[in-house]
Amino acid sequence: MARSRYEADHERFRATCREFLHREVLPHHARWEREGIVDREVWRKAGQAGLLGIGVDPAYGGGGEPDYRYPVVFSQEIMWARATAPGFVAHNDVIGTYLAERASEEQRERWLPGLCSGELVAAIAMSEPDAGSNVADIRTTAVRDGDSYVLHGQKTFVTNGENADVVVVAAKTAPERGAQGISLLVVERGTSGFTRGRRMEKLGWHASDTCELFFDDCRVPAGNLIGKENAGLAYMMAALPRERLSIATVAVAAAERMLTDTLEYAKTREAFGQAIGSFQHNRFQLATMDTELTVARVFLDHCVAELNAGRLSVTDAAKVKWWTTELQVDIANRCLQIHGGYGYLRESAISREWANSRVQTIYGGTTEVMKELIGRSLGL
Repeated sequence: MARSRYEADHERFRATCREFLHREVLPHHARWEREGIVDREVWRKAGQAGLLGIGVDPAYGGGGEPDYRYPVVFSQEIMWARATAPGFVAHNDVIGTYLAERASEEQRERWLPGLCSGELVAAIAMSEPDAGSNVADIRTTAVRDGDSYVLHGQKTFVTNGENADVVVVAAKTAPERGAQGISLLVVERGTSGFTRGRRMEKLGWHASDTCELFFDDCRVPAGNLIGKENAGLAYMMAALPRERLSIATVAVAAAERMLTDTLEYAKTREAFGQAIGSFQHNRFQLATMDTELTVARVFLDHCVAELNAGRLSVTDAAKVKWWTTELQVDIANRCLQIHGGYGYLRESAISREWANSRVQTIYGGTTEVMKELIGRSLGL
Protein backbone atom coordinates (compact mmCIF):
# COMPACT_ATOMS: atom_id res chain seq x y z
CA MET A 1 0.00 0.00 0.00
CA ALA A 2 1.14 3.54 -0.72
CA ARG A 3 1.51 5.21 2.67
CA SER A 4 3.00 8.57 1.77
CA ARG A 5 0.06 10.32 3.42
CA TYR A 6 0.50 8.48 6.73
CA GLU A 7 2.75 9.59 9.56
CA ALA A 8 4.50 7.79 12.41
CA ASP A 9 1.47 8.01 14.71
CA HIS A 10 -0.71 6.41 12.05
CA GLU A 11 1.76 3.57 11.67
CA ARG A 12 1.79 2.99 15.42
CA PHE A 13 -2.00 2.86 15.31
CA ARG A 14 -1.75 0.45 12.37
CA ALA A 15 0.36 -1.86 14.52
CA THR A 16 -2.29 -1.73 17.26
CA CYS A 17 -5.02 -2.62 14.74
CA ARG A 18 -2.99 -5.46 13.31
CA GLU A 19 -2.19 -6.91 16.72
CA PHE A 20 -5.85 -6.74 17.75
CA LEU A 21 -7.03 -8.45 14.58
CA HIS A 22 -4.49 -11.25 14.80
CA ARG A 23 -5.13 -11.82 18.51
CA GLU A 24 -8.88 -11.32 18.86
CA VAL A 25 -10.43 -11.75 15.41
CA LEU A 26 -8.56 -14.18 13.17
CA PRO A 27 -8.57 -17.14 15.59
CA HIS A 28 -12.39 -17.01 15.64
CA HIS A 29 -13.24 -15.67 12.21
CA ALA A 30 -13.91 -18.98 10.47
CA ARG A 31 -16.41 -19.90 13.19
CA TRP A 32 -18.09 -16.49 12.93
CA GLU A 33 -18.40 -16.99 9.18
CA ARG A 34 -20.16 -20.31 9.77
CA GLU A 35 -22.44 -18.91 12.49
CA GLY A 36 -23.27 -15.66 10.68
CA ILE A 37 -22.43 -13.39 13.61
CA VAL A 38 -19.40 -12.27 15.66
CA ASP A 39 -19.08 -12.78 19.40
CA ARG A 40 -20.19 -9.86 21.53
CA GLU A 41 -16.92 -10.08 23.42
CA VAL A 42 -14.95 -8.89 20.39
CA TRP A 43 -16.74 -5.54 20.61
CA ARG A 44 -15.62 -5.04 24.19
CA LYS A 45 -12.07 -6.01 23.30
CA ALA A 46 -12.10 -3.58 20.37
CA GLY A 47 -13.19 -0.87 22.80
CA GLN A 48 -10.38 -1.77 25.20
CA ALA A 49 -7.90 -1.52 22.33
CA GLY A 50 -9.11 2.00 21.50
CA LEU A 51 -10.56 1.02 18.12
CA LEU A 52 -14.12 2.24 18.71
CA GLY A 53 -15.21 5.86 18.84
CA ILE A 54 -11.89 7.00 17.39
CA GLY A 55 -13.17 10.52 16.73
CA VAL A 56 -15.45 10.81 19.77
CA ASP A 57 -14.63 13.34 22.48
CA PRO A 58 -12.52 11.74 25.27
CA ALA A 59 -15.11 13.07 27.74
CA TYR A 60 -17.34 10.23 26.51
CA GLY A 61 -14.59 7.62 26.34
CA GLY A 62 -13.57 8.19 22.74
CA GLY A 63 -10.20 8.68 21.14
CA GLY A 64 -10.74 12.38 20.41
CA GLU A 65 -8.95 12.04 17.08
CA PRO A 66 -10.68 13.96 14.25
CA ASP A 67 -8.15 12.81 11.64
CA TYR A 68 -10.06 10.43 9.39
CA ARG A 69 -6.84 8.66 8.43
CA TYR A 70 -7.10 6.66 11.66
CA PRO A 71 -10.44 5.00 10.72
CA VAL A 72 -8.95 4.48 7.25
CA VAL A 73 -6.01 2.60 8.76
CA PHE A 74 -8.38 0.40 10.78
CA SER A 75 -10.40 -0.45 7.66
CA GLN A 76 -7.23 -1.17 5.69
CA GLU A 77 -5.94 -3.57 8.30
CA ILE A 78 -9.31 -5.34 8.57
CA MET A 79 -9.24 -5.99 4.84
CA TRP A 80 -5.59 -7.04 4.81
CA ALA A 81 -6.38 -9.52 7.57
CA ARG A 82 -9.25 -10.82 5.40
CA ALA A 83 -11.67 -10.17 8.26
CA THR A 84 -15.22 -8.83 8.28
CA ALA A 85 -15.52 -5.06 7.88
CA PRO A 86 -19.16 -3.86 7.72
CA GLY A 87 -19.95 -4.16 11.43
CA PHE A 88 -17.03 -2.11 12.72
CA VAL A 89 -17.28 0.41 9.86
CA ALA A 90 -21.00 0.99 10.44
CA HIS A 91 -20.50 1.31 14.20
CA ASN A 92 -17.65 3.82 13.90
CA ASP A 93 -18.17 5.76 10.69
CA VAL A 94 -21.94 5.88 10.41
CA ILE A 95 -23.79 5.56 13.72
CA GLY A 96 -20.99 6.97 15.83
CA THR A 97 -20.90 10.05 13.61
CA TYR A 98 -24.66 10.62 13.85
CA LEU A 99 -24.65 10.47 17.62
CA ALA A 100 -21.44 12.43 18.18
CA GLU A 101 -22.55 15.26 15.90
CA ARG A 102 -26.34 15.36 16.25
CA ALA A 103 -27.21 13.98 19.70
CA SER A 104 -27.98 16.18 22.68
CA GLU A 105 -25.63 16.34 25.65
CA GLU A 106 -27.89 14.00 27.63
CA GLN A 107 -27.97 11.53 24.74
CA ARG A 108 -24.20 11.64 24.30
CA GLU A 109 -23.70 10.89 27.97
CA ARG A 110 -26.20 8.03 27.73
CA TRP A 111 -24.91 6.25 24.63
CA LEU A 112 -21.42 7.32 23.59
CA PRO A 113 -19.45 5.79 26.49
CA GLY A 114 -20.98 2.39 25.77
CA LEU A 115 -20.37 2.72 22.03
CA CYS A 116 -16.72 3.58 22.68
CA SER A 117 -16.18 0.76 25.20
CA GLY A 118 -17.98 -1.86 23.11
CA GLU A 119 -20.58 -2.45 25.80
CA LEU A 120 -23.12 -1.13 23.30
CA VAL A 121 -23.27 -2.13 19.64
CA ALA A 122 -24.88 0.26 17.17
CA ALA A 123 -26.85 -0.16 13.96
CA ILE A 124 -28.68 2.11 11.57
CA ALA A 125 -32.01 1.13 10.01
CA MET A 126 -32.99 2.94 6.83
CA SER A 127 -33.73 0.41 4.08
CA GLU A 128 -37.14 -1.25 3.91
CA PRO A 129 -38.56 -4.06 1.78
CA ASP A 130 -40.00 -1.46 -0.62
CA ALA A 131 -37.53 1.38 -0.09
CA GLY A 132 -33.81 1.26 -0.67
CA SER A 133 -31.80 4.08 -2.24
CA ASN A 134 -34.81 6.42 -2.29
CA VAL A 135 -35.45 7.19 1.37
CA ALA A 136 -38.51 9.23 0.39
CA ASP A 137 -40.32 5.91 -0.13
CA ILE A 138 -39.93 4.66 3.45
CA ARG A 139 -43.20 3.66 5.11
CA THR A 140 -42.11 3.37 8.74
CA THR A 141 -43.95 6.02 10.75
CA ALA A 142 -43.49 7.58 14.18
CA VAL A 143 -46.51 9.33 15.69
CA ARG A 144 -46.03 11.59 18.70
CA ASP A 145 -48.14 10.53 21.67
CA GLY A 146 -47.39 12.49 24.82
CA ASP A 147 -43.81 11.86 25.89
CA SER A 148 -43.30 9.10 23.31
CA TYR A 149 -43.31 8.31 19.62
CA VAL A 150 -45.27 5.25 18.55
CA LEU A 151 -43.22 3.54 15.87
CA HIS A 152 -44.74 1.27 13.20
CA GLY A 153 -42.87 -0.37 10.35
CA GLN A 154 -40.21 -2.76 9.13
CA LYS A 155 -36.54 -2.36 8.25
CA THR A 156 -34.33 -4.75 6.33
CA PHE A 157 -30.65 -5.35 5.47
CA VAL A 158 -29.62 -3.97 8.87
CA THR A 159 -25.89 -4.45 9.55
CA ASN A 160 -25.29 -5.33 13.22
CA GLY A 161 -29.06 -5.77 13.45
CA GLU A 162 -28.91 -8.82 15.71
CA ASN A 163 -26.11 -7.64 17.97
CA ALA A 164 -27.27 -4.03 18.18
CA ASP A 165 -28.21 -2.41 21.49
CA VAL A 166 -29.01 0.99 19.96
CA VAL A 167 -30.55 1.38 16.51
CA VAL A 168 -30.89 4.69 14.69
CA VAL A 169 -34.21 4.36 12.85
CA ALA A 170 -35.39 6.60 10.01
CA ALA A 171 -39.16 7.12 10.25
CA LYS A 172 -41.72 9.56 8.91
CA THR A 173 -43.04 11.88 11.59
CA ALA A 174 -44.85 13.99 8.98
CA PRO A 175 -45.78 11.57 6.14
CA GLU A 176 -47.59 14.30 4.22
CA ARG A 177 -44.24 16.06 3.73
CA GLY A 178 -42.59 13.06 2.07
CA ALA A 179 -38.81 13.02 2.41
CA GLN A 180 -38.95 16.31 4.31
CA GLY A 181 -40.96 14.64 7.06
CA ILE A 182 -38.35 12.08 8.14
CA SER A 183 -36.91 11.99 11.66
CA LEU A 184 -34.25 9.87 13.31
CA LEU A 185 -35.09 7.98 16.50
CA VAL A 186 -32.88 5.74 18.63
CA VAL A 187 -34.56 2.47 19.57
CA GLU A 188 -32.87 0.60 22.40
CA ARG A 189 -32.66 -3.12 23.02
CA GLY A 190 -35.63 -4.37 25.04
CA THR A 191 -38.05 -1.67 23.92
CA SER A 192 -41.57 -3.04 23.85
CA GLY A 193 -42.79 -3.68 20.31
CA PHE A 194 -39.25 -3.94 18.90
CA THR A 195 -38.43 -7.39 17.52
CA ARG A 196 -35.76 -8.84 15.26
CA GLY A 197 -36.41 -11.11 12.32
CA ARG A 198 -34.36 -13.90 10.84
CA ARG A 199 -30.63 -13.74 10.38
CA MET A 200 -30.25 -13.15 6.65
CA GLU A 201 -28.06 -15.53 4.67
CA LYS A 202 -25.98 -13.42 2.30
CA LEU A 203 -23.70 -14.12 -0.63
CA GLY A 204 -20.74 -12.70 1.29
CA TRP A 205 -19.70 -10.99 4.53
CA HIS A 206 -21.08 -13.99 6.42
CA ALA A 207 -19.70 -12.98 9.83
CA SER A 208 -21.47 -9.62 9.65
CA ASP A 209 -24.90 -10.16 11.21
CA THR A 210 -27.67 -8.77 9.03
CA CYS A 211 -31.36 -9.05 9.81
CA GLU A 212 -34.81 -7.50 9.58
CA LEU A 213 -36.22 -5.32 12.35
CA PHE A 214 -39.90 -4.93 13.18
CA PHE A 215 -41.65 -2.14 15.07
CA ASP A 216 -45.23 -2.85 16.15
CA ASP A 217 -46.72 -0.22 18.46
CA CYS A 218 -43.14 0.37 19.54
CA ARG A 219 -43.17 3.20 22.07
CA VAL A 220 -39.93 5.19 21.91
CA PRO A 221 -39.28 8.01 24.42
CA ALA A 222 -39.40 11.46 22.86
CA GLY A 223 -35.98 11.99 24.40
CA ASN A 224 -34.60 9.50 21.87
CA LEU A 225 -35.25 11.86 18.95
CA ILE A 226 -31.96 12.80 17.29
CA GLY A 227 -31.76 16.52 16.60
CA LYS A 228 -34.91 18.17 15.36
CA GLU A 229 -38.13 16.56 14.23
CA ASN A 230 -38.46 16.24 10.44
CA ALA A 231 -34.76 17.06 9.93
CA GLY A 232 -33.70 13.44 9.39
CA LEU A 233 -33.17 13.72 5.63
CA ALA A 234 -30.78 16.63 6.06
CA TYR A 235 -28.86 14.69 8.70
CA MET A 236 -28.63 11.63 6.47
CA MET A 237 -27.49 13.64 3.46
CA ALA A 238 -24.80 15.36 5.52
CA ALA A 239 -23.47 12.01 6.77
CA LEU A 240 -23.49 10.21 3.42
CA PRO A 241 -20.17 11.54 2.06
CA ARG A 242 -18.31 10.04 5.04
CA GLU A 243 -20.24 6.78 4.78
CA ARG A 244 -19.47 6.50 1.07
CA LEU A 245 -15.82 7.31 1.66
CA SER A 246 -15.65 4.52 4.24
CA ILE A 247 -17.04 2.07 1.68
CA ALA A 248 -14.47 3.27 -0.87
CA THR A 249 -11.70 2.77 1.70
CA VAL A 250 -12.75 -0.85 2.16
CA ALA A 251 -12.95 -1.29 -1.61
CA VAL A 252 -9.42 -0.11 -2.32
CA ALA A 253 -7.87 -2.03 0.59
CA ALA A 254 -9.69 -5.22 -0.41
CA ALA A 255 -8.62 -4.85 -4.03
CA GLU A 256 -5.01 -4.27 -2.97
CA ARG A 257 -5.10 -7.43 -0.89
CA MET A 258 -6.55 -9.44 -3.76
CA LEU A 259 -3.96 -8.16 -6.21
CA THR A 260 -1.09 -8.90 -3.82
CA ASP A 261 -2.34 -12.45 -3.28
CA THR A 262 -2.86 -12.98 -7.00
CA LEU A 263 0.55 -11.62 -7.90
CA GLU A 264 2.15 -14.11 -5.49
CA TYR A 265 0.05 -16.92 -6.95
CA ALA A 266 1.00 -15.93 -10.50
CA LYS A 267 4.69 -16.12 -9.59
CA THR A 268 4.48 -19.58 -8.05
CA ARG A 269 1.76 -21.41 -10.01
CA GLU A 270 3.11 -23.07 -13.14
CA ALA A 271 1.47 -24.17 -16.38
CA PHE A 272 3.15 -25.46 -19.54
CA GLY A 273 6.46 -25.40 -17.69
CA GLN A 274 6.45 -21.75 -16.64
CA ALA A 275 4.93 -19.44 -14.04
CA ILE A 276 1.47 -18.32 -15.16
CA GLY A 277 2.41 -14.70 -14.47
CA SER A 278 4.99 -14.88 -17.24
CA PHE A 279 2.32 -15.30 -19.90
CA GLN A 280 1.72 -11.97 -21.59
CA HIS A 281 -2.04 -11.98 -21.05
CA ASN A 282 -1.71 -12.51 -17.29
CA ARG A 283 1.23 -10.11 -17.04
CA PHE A 284 -0.79 -7.41 -18.79
CA GLN A 285 -3.82 -8.11 -16.58
CA LEU A 286 -1.71 -7.71 -13.45
CA ALA A 287 -0.06 -4.57 -14.82
CA THR A 288 -3.46 -3.08 -15.64
CA MET A 289 -4.86 -3.82 -12.20
CA ASP A 290 -1.80 -2.37 -10.51
CA THR A 291 -2.17 0.83 -12.53
CA GLU A 292 -5.89 1.10 -11.86
CA LEU A 293 -5.35 0.67 -8.14
CA THR A 294 -2.63 3.30 -8.08
CA VAL A 295 -5.04 5.79 -9.67
CA ALA A 296 -7.83 4.78 -7.27
CA ARG A 297 -5.55 5.15 -4.25
CA VAL A 298 -4.52 8.67 -5.29
CA PHE A 299 -8.15 9.77 -5.62
CA LEU A 300 -9.13 8.06 -2.37
CA ASP A 301 -6.29 9.80 -0.52
CA HIS A 302 -7.42 13.10 -2.01
CA CYS A 303 -10.97 12.52 -0.75
CA VAL A 304 -9.70 11.59 2.72
CA ALA A 305 -7.76 14.86 2.83
CA GLU A 306 -10.86 16.74 1.67
CA LEU A 307 -12.96 15.14 4.43
CA ASN A 308 -10.35 16.08 7.01
CA ALA A 309 -10.51 19.66 5.74
CA GLY A 310 -14.32 19.65 5.87
CA ARG A 311 -14.58 20.02 2.10
CA LEU A 312 -15.56 16.57 0.78
CA SER A 313 -18.45 17.22 -1.57
CA VAL A 314 -21.43 14.97 -2.22
CA THR A 315 -20.26 14.70 -5.83
CA ASP A 316 -16.71 13.64 -5.07
CA ALA A 317 -17.97 11.15 -2.47
CA ALA A 318 -20.25 9.68 -5.13
CA LYS A 319 -17.35 9.49 -7.60
CA VAL A 320 -14.97 7.74 -5.23
CA LYS A 321 -17.68 5.36 -4.02
CA TRP A 322 -18.82 4.07 -7.40
CA TRP A 323 -15.41 4.05 -9.05
CA THR A 324 -13.60 2.13 -6.31
CA THR A 325 -16.37 -0.38 -5.63
CA GLU A 326 -16.83 -1.20 -9.31
CA LEU A 327 -13.05 -1.56 -9.54
CA GLN A 328 -13.11 -3.89 -6.52
CA VAL A 329 -15.68 -6.13 -8.21
CA ASP A 330 -13.74 -6.10 -11.48
CA ILE A 331 -10.44 -6.92 -9.79
CA ALA A 332 -12.08 -9.71 -7.79
CA ASN A 333 -13.35 -11.22 -11.03
CA ARG A 334 -10.02 -10.95 -12.84
CA CYS A 335 -8.03 -12.27 -9.87
CA LEU A 336 -10.33 -15.25 -9.47
CA GLN A 337 -9.86 -16.01 -13.18
CA ILE A 338 -6.09 -16.04 -12.76
CA HIS A 339 -6.44 -18.43 -9.81
CA GLY A 340 -8.35 -20.80 -12.08
CA GLY A 341 -10.11 -23.79 -10.56
CA TYR A 342 -8.52 -23.25 -7.16
CA GLY A 343 -10.05 -19.79 -7.06
CA TYR A 344 -13.51 -21.26 -7.42
CA LEU A 345 -13.22 -23.36 -4.26
CA ARG A 346 -15.10 -21.96 -1.26
CA GLU A 347 -12.01 -22.51 0.89
CA SER A 348 -9.92 -20.12 -1.20
CA ALA A 349 -9.40 -16.54 -0.03
CA ILE A 350 -10.10 -15.11 -3.48
CA SER A 351 -13.50 -16.80 -3.73
CA ARG A 352 -14.53 -15.23 -0.41
CA GLU A 353 -13.29 -11.82 -1.51
CA TRP A 354 -15.13 -12.22 -4.81
CA ALA A 355 -18.38 -12.84 -2.92
CA ASN A 356 -17.76 -10.07 -0.39
CA SER A 357 -17.06 -7.51 -3.09
CA ARG A 358 -20.42 -7.70 -4.82
CA VAL A 359 -22.50 -5.80 -2.26
CA GLN A 360 -20.09 -2.86 -2.24
CA THR A 361 -21.66 -1.41 -5.39
CA ILE A 362 -25.11 -1.65 -3.79
CA TYR A 363 -25.17 -0.43 -0.19
CA GLY A 364 -24.48 3.19 0.67
CA GLY A 365 -26.16 4.07 -2.63
CA THR A 366 -25.96 2.00 -5.79
CA THR A 367 -23.58 2.80 -8.62
CA GLU A 368 -26.54 3.98 -10.67
CA VAL A 369 -27.59 6.43 -7.93
CA MET A 370 -24.00 7.68 -7.66
CA LYS A 371 -23.89 8.38 -11.39
CA GLU A 372 -27.25 10.14 -11.19
CA LEU A 373 -25.87 12.45 -8.48
CA ILE A 374 -22.78 13.19 -10.55
CA GLY A 375 -24.90 13.80 -13.65
CA ARG A 376 -27.02 16.32 -11.80
CA SER A 377 -23.88 18.13 -10.66
CA LEU A 378 -23.06 18.58 -14.35
CA GLY A 379 -26.36 20.36 -14.89
CA LEU A 380 -27.92 17.41 -16.71
